Amino acid sequence: MALNVVIMAAGKGTRMKSAHPKVLHRLAGRSLLQHVLDSCAGLGAARTVVITGHGAAQVEAAARGEGLRFVRQEPQLGTGHAIQQAVPALDDAAPTTLILNGDVPLIRSATAAALAQACGGEKLALLTIALADPTGYGRIVRAADGSVRGIVEHRDASDAQRQIREVYTGMMAAPTAALKRWVMALKNDNAQREYYLTDIVAMAVAEGVPVVATPATGETEVLGVNSPLQLADLERRFQRAQAETLMEAGVRLADPARFDMRGTLQCGSDVEIDINCVFEGRVTLGDGVRIGANCVVRDADIEAGAVLHPFTHVEGAHVGPGALVGPFARLRPGADLGEEVHIGNFVEVKNSTLAAGAKANHLAYLGDATVGPRVNYGAGSITANYDGAHKYRTVIGADVHVGSNCVLVAPVTLGDGATVGGGSTVSQDVPAGKLVVARARQVIIEGWQRPKKPAKG
Repeated sequence: MALNVVIMAAGKGTRMKSAHPKVLHRLAGRSLLQHVLDSCAGLGAARTVVITGHGAAQVEAAARGEGLRFVRQEPQLGTGHAIQQAVPALDDAAPTTLILNGDVPLIRSATAAALAQACGGEKLALLTIALADPTGYGRIVRAADGSVRGIVEHRDASDAQRQIREVYTGMMAAPTAALKRWVMALKNDNAQREYYLTDIVAMAVAEGVPVVATPATGETEVLGVNSPLQLADLERRFQRAQAETLMEAGVRLADPARFDMRGTLQCGSDVEIDINCVFEGRVTLGDGVRIGANCVVRDADIEAGAVLHPFTHVEGAHVGPGALVGPFARLRPGADLGEEVHIGNFVEVKNSTLAAGAKANHLAYLGDATVGPRVNYGAGSITANYDGAHKYRTVIGADVHVGSNCVLVAPVTLGDGATVGGGSTVSQDVPAGKLVVARARQVIIEGWQRPKKPAKG
C-alpha cells in the first residue's frame, strides 16, 4: 500500500531538563527519533515527513533514512498545528497517511503496518491501548454500540471520562485527502489554546467516515518519553526484552537485569555473559565464548572458545578462537588476534596483528605491529610507533622473546627467534636468532648520599 509517513518531532521536552532536543535523547544507543525511522524503513512509504521545531537543525542533521523530508513547526501550537505544516509535503497519490510520534521509540513495524492497513485509505484508524493508569492520555469515547465517537484530551476530560482506561496513543492513520481537509479546519477553542489533531475524530464521525480502533500489542511499544525517569524505564524494558530473546536462543546471562545491547549481537551456542556487559554496534560471539563481568564490546568478532576476562574493553577488533583477553585489557580498532593468543592485564593493542600463540601478558602496548606466532612480549614493553608526525610499523618474527621494560622504536624488524634483553631500547633491525641488549652499563656510585629534607625548626 502506498502511504505517507509523518513523524512529529518538534517538541522541546521541557521535563527532560536538557539542552538537547527531546527526540535526540538516546535509547539503546540510538536516538528516540531514529528508532521510529528504523521501524518505518520497511513500510514502503512514498514519502516520510519529519516535523521539526525545537532544535530543528540538530534534529534534521541527526536523522537518517531514505528520502526524508523535513518541515518545521515554529511556534509549536499543538499536534493539529504540526500536521498543518506537513500538509504541503504529503503525496496526494498515496491514499493513506500514517502519523507517528518521534518520542515513542519502540513502536513495532508490524503494528505501524497494521494501523495503515486498518485505514486502507478509507477509514480513520486510531492506535489504542487500555492502560492501568491512563493519566495524561486522551481517552477514547465510544457510543453505546461500541463505535468510536471521539477523543477527549486528559486536560479537558470530565471526572467520568478520566475513568476510561482505553486511550489514544498519539498515532493514527487517515485518508490523505480527508486528513488535509480536516486539519485545515481545526480550531483552538480549548483550555490550552492549541490545535488538537484528535479533534478530527469528531469531523470524521460527522462526515460518516468510519473510525476504527486498532489495538497495540503491548504497553511498551506505545510509551512515550517525557522525562529522564521515563527514558530510563523504557531503556530497561527494551533491554529486558532483548535479554529474554537471547536467553530463549540459549545464551546464558548471569543477570538479564544487568545487560545492555546497543546494536546487534549474534551469538553461537553455549555463550556465557556475566553482569554489567555492554554490547555496541555489530558484535558476533562464536560458540562457547565467555564474557566476564563489566566488559564493553563494540563492533567486534569474538571467535569460538575465546574468553574476555572482566573489565576488558574491545572496539573494532577480531579475537581468534581460544584467545584469552584481560582482565583490564584494551583492544582498539585494527587489533587482530590469532588462535590462542593471550592478552593479559593492562595490555593495550591497536592496529596490530598477533599470530597464533603469541602472548603479551602484562602491562604492555602493541601499536601498529605485526607479531609472529609464539612470540613472548614482556611486561612493561612498548612499540614506539609515533614520532610526533607519522606512525611506523614494528615487525616481530616468529618465536621472538622480548624481555621486560623494552622500547621498540619503529620502524624496526626483529627476525625470527631473536631475543631482546630486558630494559633495551631497540631502534635498529635485529637479525634472526640473535640476542640484542641496548642499555647502559650499570654503575654503582660510591659515597653518594640521598638528599634529606631540612629539619623543621
